[in-house]
Amino acid sequence: MRKIVVLAIALVANFVGFAQEDTEEAVKSNVQEFTPSKLLNKGQWDIKFFNSLYTQTEATNEKSESQKIARQNFFTNTTEIYTGVSDNSRINVGLIFQIRSNNYGGQSPLSVFDFDNNLTDSRSGLTTVAPSIRVQPFASIPNFSFTSSVYFAIFKDEAFPGQFNDPAYLDKKSTFWETKFFYDKTFGGGDWQVFTEADFGFNFGEKGADADFNNSNVGERFANNSLFLPVSAFLSYFPSSKSTIFTNVQQAFLIDLGNDFSQNYTQLGLGGKYQLTEALNLEASFGKIVRGNNFQGLGQTFSLGLRALF
Repeated sequence: MRKIVVLAIALVANFVGFAQEDTEEAVKSNVQEFTPSKLLNKGQWDIKFFNSLYTQTEATNEKSESQKIARQNFFTNTTEIYTGVSDNSRINVGLIFQIRSNNYGGQSPLSVFDFDNNLTDSRSGLTTVAPSIRVQPFASIPNFSFTSSVYFAIFKDEAFPGQFNDPAYLDKKSTFWETKFFYDKTFGGGDWQVFTEADFGFNFGEKGADADFNNSNVGERFANNSLFLPVSAFLSYFPSSKSTIFTNVQQAFLIDLGNDFSQNYTQLGLGGKYQLTEALNLEASFGKIVRGNNFQGLGQTFSLGLRALF
């Protein structure tokens, strides 16, 4: 406990010290320069730990009407590791993996950090691993790039022997190929930035209706044979060279490609980033799903991330 207190005091002191530094720098900070559109130089590393807690007490029904439900909580830890591999700084390769913890039945949002796995009202575990590549396709447009990743579901199906097998949901049981396109534009003398993102995610796998009810979680196959298409826009303001605040809007569609299920939702959010040290950035954000269609949750997302660039 003493070590934790000492570490916390050191972190706060470090934060305050950097906050007091002169922000009128000629060189851009990592917060300003390394947007998702920007690729790494050869030999440079980017490691990001992003933690997201989504909690909901409201969802739409089959008629897309809002209704109250017992609280459900979904925690996701996403770790991304990338490095630059090309001399012209236009190709990065990396690996992504995700750990999840979910629970149901009205439990406290913070109870997901118990990482229970009783199958009935809680599930947790390492769920996906994804090799990934980032590419800047046009040298003349340095602020446009795309990232393509293939997520493999590595968690096993859980079964209730001798009865209908539908334990608590953990993650999608599918192979997910996702390509994200990024573009940003800075204006207003460098104080403002618009960032846009369009994703194309294909879910591959058997239909829920075709799953083996004796050893397959049917609910984890709801998105198989579908296209996930979220489109996002962010408006950022830089009060200093080491900090930014932003607001964002996202419209997302789950388009049926053979699984007889589709959804869509609209989300609004806000957040901020701060450069703690030359290498470390801290990010915090909040999002609220304000509308949805066809069994879509209408909850809130609280996120906290730490990024290291070196």
